[in-house]
Amino acid sequence: MTWPSKIAIIKRMQVSVADAKNKLPELIKAVEKGEPVTVCRRGVPVVDIVPTLEPSRKKPKFGTLKGKIQILDPNWWKPMTDKEVEDLFGGGK
Repeated sequence: MTWPSKIAIIKRMQVSVADAKNKLPELIKAVEKGEPVTVCRRGVPVVDIVPTLEPSRKKPKFGTLKGKIQILDPNWWKPMTDKEVEDLFGGGK
């Protein structure tokens, strides 16, 4: 078996958890540019930050719950009477 004439060596950026916490925006930019990033805890790799395969920018669909919500009390939004408050909280001082 012969080795290819060109070997690609990719140096992976390694950062500590503390550095990742303090420099997250910079690390995200590096990953977006194609640089691999590994986060280490006490020198041991624990997680790789990788780009998302399929970015999703779906717009919200309003009205998807229409007809699925049942309003049990149409006056739910009105303030409670003093008697209702007393009944709810035991009415004692």
